[in-house]
Amino acid sequence: MSLLVLLLSVGAACCMGFGFVLQQDAARRAPPSDFLSPRLLLDLMRVPSWLAGIGFMICGMVLGALALGQGEVSVVEPLLATNLLFALALSRYFTAQRLGRQGWGGLWLLAGGVTAFLLGGRPSGGEAVTEPLRHWLVIGLVAGLALALTAFARHPRAPWSPALLGLAGGLLYGLQDALTRVSGLRLADGGWGALFTSWQPYALVVMGVTSLIIVQSAFEAGPLRMSLPALTAAQPLAGIVCGIGFLGDQVRTDVGALAWQAAGLAAIVVGIVLLGLHPAMPAGKERHGSTEVRGVGLDGRHDSR
Repeated sequence: MSLLVLLLSVGAACCMGFGFVLQQDAARRAPPSDFLSPRLLLDLMRVPSWLAGIGFMICGMVLGALALGQGEVSVVEPLLATNLLFALALSRYFTAQRLGRQGWGGLWLLAGGVTAFLLGGRPSGGEAVTEPLRHWLVIGLVAGLALALTAFARHPRAPWSPALLGLAGGLLYGLQDALTRVSGLRLADGGWGALFTSWQPYALVVMGVTSLIIVQSAFEAGPLRMSLPALTAAQPLAGIVCGIGFLGDQVRTDVGALAWQAAGLAAIVVGIVLLGLHPAMPAGKERHGSTEVRGVGLDGRHDSR
């Protein structure tokens, strides 16, 4: 792994983490009728903090695409999972919460898990799989699971909706990263003509809008601590599956290496959960009867309706 890939990936994670916090602060104020509807994006476009969050996310996506152009998906995705560290840092700034044992424990588990996976697996590039069946099986599995999770989370008041939508959004983000890598390879090999005569860039546009609606609905439906851990955990797992499944990424498969990779991925997931449940993460909506009470915003004030 080159230093450039490391810097680009961590820079992307930083921008995405900041963007998620700003987006959730705006989305939690959206009307309940906008849940899982394109109207949600139209309403959020009027909110300055959401636009700032989208700006950070676009910067993160550009840096992530540059990282994917230089390195393998199986390397970049675990590094992108550190976005939760930056989300927690911004949230902690606004809430003045100490990290404590939970915060430091989650931080070290996440950082250690990423290190263990990369050192144990030593991901490297290989020949992309050209067999269409395998290609579509992996894409269908990831996209189908995301759609199934979204269908189960269609009720905005269900307590599991934010987590399920976070998982669905994370799966689509991971798949997007893999298709971004494919698009970059097509552009490098055949130029703009080869890129725009392939289906991947158009799928990226459709998937980008769909995942944005799903993630913003997750942010609207509940606290960031319920949706962001699921999103952050699902994205690298989906990206690694796609990287190994059809992009030709290779990892070591001896017993010791597999043990380190499994331990690393487990540590990443546990660290993400600990950080996501930290009290510094912004609270969302809580409904009591007919009154909707909202948590403390980034400006430090309470919202209620």
